[in-house]
Amino acid sequence: MALFSERTGLKPPKVVLQLSSMDDDLRNGLWNACELAILHRVANVKRYVDLDPFVSRFLRDLWANFRKQPTDTIPPEGLQAYNLIREFYFRAEWFEVYDFIEFIANHNFATVNDFIALCDETLERERSGYRFVGRKVVRITSEQELAAVQTAQHGVPDALKPVRLHLTTATGLFSDRKSPDYRNSIKESISAVEAMCKILIGDEKATLGQALKQVELKGIPLHTALKSSFNSLYGYTNDADGIRHAMLEEPTLDFDDAKYMLVSCSAFVNYLAAKAGKVGAI
Repeated sequence: MALFSERTGLKPPKVVLQLSSMDDDLRNGLWNACELAILHRVANVKRYVDLDPFVSRFLRDLWANFRKQPTDTIPPEGLQAYNLIREFYFRAEWFEVYDFIEFIANHNFATVNDFIALCDETLERERSGYRFVGRKVVRITSEQELAAVQTAQHGVPDALKPVRLHLTTATGLFSDRKSPDYRNSIKESISAVEAMCKILIGDEKATLGQALKQVELKGIPLHTALKSSFNSLYGYTNDADGIRHAMLEEPTLDFDDAKYMLVSCSAFVNYLAAKAGKVGAI
């Protein structure tokens, strides 16, 4: 909700998404989420090895696998370790902050889902162009697009586990901030639709084109234009930049291509799941 000063025009509202930077409000809000979720436990232990096994494991993982530093440099006192983490955090590049909250989200602790929810609340409030999808931070610049991807990965039945796996893999390849793999992200996105259709018709060997023709025979209504559009997308993934066959040259695929396919395929999975659920096909 906009603040009084923003509603009355005394202070300009944030209208531009933060994509390649991070202002103090966003950085501070994410730090508060980290502190509430896990870092207060680090600060409150005297000797973390003796008193809190979880903190011990977390710090060893942080030092060894995130900071890439020798574990014998971890301070014995929790407050000292906390201060070093805090110093790193407020000096970190904007993308390193996203790395850090993603690192925390991939630890199993009682309030991890609350942590992710609080981060997402902060990201939305401070106009970040990123959100959590599962336990990965993903660049999605539309709330509607985000909802489609999240629903496809968390709202479909257990019978569609292979579909979720393809979409989760696509999201991971798409969201890698250091070396995104847009080509294979697109491949995984369309493979999710293909897997969905194969499950619905009960034929593991069918291609997407063949499966789409048979879906309606299972009593699942599919608009002709919609079926045609996904046949065209399937053709695109077979022809463009060698997505589903050996690459002959350097691909020109970029963020927008991969995002379009991830969102479109997620939305189509949601559509098929809803239609199939109504006729008892899943």
